[in-house]
Amino acid sequence: MRPYIREKKDFSFSEVPENTSFEAGYLTTVNSGWRSIRPVIKEKCVGCEQCYLYCPDGVISVKDGKAAIDYDFCKGCGICAKICKIGAIEMEAERK
Repeated sequence: MRPYIREKKDFSFSEVPENTSFEAGYLTTVNSGWRSIRPVIKEKCVGCEQCYLYCPDGVISVKDGKAAIDYDFCKGCGICAKICKIGAIEMEAERK
């Protein structure tokens, strides 16, 4: 069975807001700072990109064939360390 539209509501573009809902600078620029452990990428990283694919926050990128982490947004969940099959990512206590 194909989906169909039960009711089509007409609207005019005058009902659509003309500008953004938030003032400039509203978005967060760094993590809240509650992380107690952080992932550290060791030299044995082979750039397989598994950590990149599994990171729920999207903070891992691959540069020059090695993984790199944006610590401003990393929450320290440890999924990247668990998924790394060669053990290139280790979780260490956060230093203040």
